[in-house]
Amino acid sequence: MDTRTKDLLSVRPEIPSALVYDSTSKDERFQNATLRPIIKLQNDLLIEAFKNYANKHKGVFFGLVLERKLRYIENAIQKDIKFRNSLKGMIIGQFTVEEYQCYIENSSALNKRMMNMVVERLKDNVQLMDNTAVA
Repeated sequence: MDTRTKDLLSVRPEIPSALVYDSTSKDERFQNATLRPIIKLQNDLLIEAFKNYANKHKGVFFGLVLERKLRYIENAIQKDIKFRNSLKGMIIGQFTVEEYQCYIENSSALNKRMMNMVVERLKDNVQLMDNTAVA
């Protein structure tokens, strides 16, 4: 195992609830073994990226009620391709070469899983999103 791979794997948090069984599909295995730990590791960066995105879009997000904030998060990631690609890059950049090779075999389905997980993580952290930390 090369140094980059060892380093990447060593900094990832363990997620005991992200179980992988012999019967687990390849995509679900990738989701639980790779995507979940990386998205958890990148949590603070993903939140800051979203706050920056919201500020660059006139900051309307910060004045919305909770239900509309949740919808705003979904819409931003679904409809803004540049923003979605930026978030994907933050996650894919943490892949090992072996994980990347697995990812490119079914990138479309894995991207969908990845973005759904990011949306849920941002929604779960919506209370941390105020515009005071971003200039």
